[in-house]
Amino acid sequence: MEHTVYILYSIIKNKYYIGYTANIEEKIVRHNQKPKGFTGSTNDWQLVYSEKYESKSEALMREKQIKNWKSRTKIEELVKSFNL
Repeated sequence: MEHTVYILYSIIKNKYYIGYTANIEEKIVRHNQKPKGFTGSTNDWQLVYSEKYESKSEALMREKQIKNWKSRTKIEELVKSFNL
């Protein structure tokens, strides 16, 4: 099973969301449909970055690392490098 660390972006909120999943397509749909939580107030979340890992533990460690940056600039640099 493949595990994905991902970053979503909302134009409406002008915010990034960092997460982990084993099914990225389903997860994006769920983020755009659920009415609660951080992503619940808008439905324009788009995938702007992803990394794939073979193990869940590797993916969770990477997700935590990115979340701990707490730096929009650093996250935007990562996203930009992905979209080159």
